[in-house]
Amino acid sequence: MNETRTYNFLKMHGLGNDFVIFDTRTHDLHLSDDQVRMIANRKRGVGFDQLILLRQSEQADVFMEIRNADGSRVEACGNATRCVGQIILDEKALDVVAIETDAGLLSATASPFGISVNMGPANIDWQDIPLASAMDTLNTDFTLGPLTSPVCVNMGNPHAVFFVDHVADIELEAFGPQIEHHPLFPERVNVSIASVKGTEIRQRVWERGVGITEACGTGACAGAVAAMRRGLVKSRTATVTLDGGPLEIEWLSDNTVQMTGSATLAFKGEIDL
Repeated sequence: MNETRTYNFLKMHGLGNDFVIFDTRTHDLHLSDDQVRMIANRKRGVGFDQLILLRQSEQADVFMEIRNADGSRVEACGNATRCVGQIILDEKALDVVAIETDAGLLSATASPFGISVNMGPANIDWQDIPLASAMDTLNTDFTLGPLTSPVCVNMGNPHAVFFVDHVADIELEAFGPQIEHHPLFPERVNVSIASVKGTEIRQRVWERGVGITEACGTGACAGAVAAMRRGLVKSRTATVTLDGGPLEIEWLSDNTVQMTGSATLAFKGEIDL
């Protein structure tokens, strides 16, 4: 930071899910919700789906703090984890790096297809989503318009996955905010609509605190796990194609979920706060 409060940042994205990343490991930076919303403004700021603050970690190579475009802090973001993994892998010249998040420790490795991240366990108990009351998360007792009986999964943050015949037929921009703020989900929820053919999943995501995004890493993990739990995908691997492109997902035997996809640097910049 200099006397004009100018900070350097990276603009990165994973399949169009975009991030502003500040490296605060050598200088402290704490942003108010208003400042986050200002930077998120795509006309008056930089624009992003999530803002990332890299901080020192005592138990990993880096700590990743995640803020949504509305200023709220969230536990996990799969696409951002790949981007941060790319940064730290390049910086430290390691084969694998550990990334601490509010959801726990994650690991990232380079692969021929981009960056692979182990996103941790798929939690499926109603308390872990969390839901407001006890119910079967494989067929959650919830209906709104054409969307009914979602599979709920927590992949570091809560997801409700609705399976439909054709995702293009669903007005996600109308149903997403209603479901996100429904009392059934006390910590709000990310909303997915998905259709399945073989091991191919077509999915769209409404992210809590953001809206519709071109890609959602934890959402892709949740969608694959949900399809496998429901028996719609017969294997432990699937390709999840979001609006921004595909992610390869594997639900491992230890209940953790491996995600592989691209991480792209768009540009470097600086902003006066």
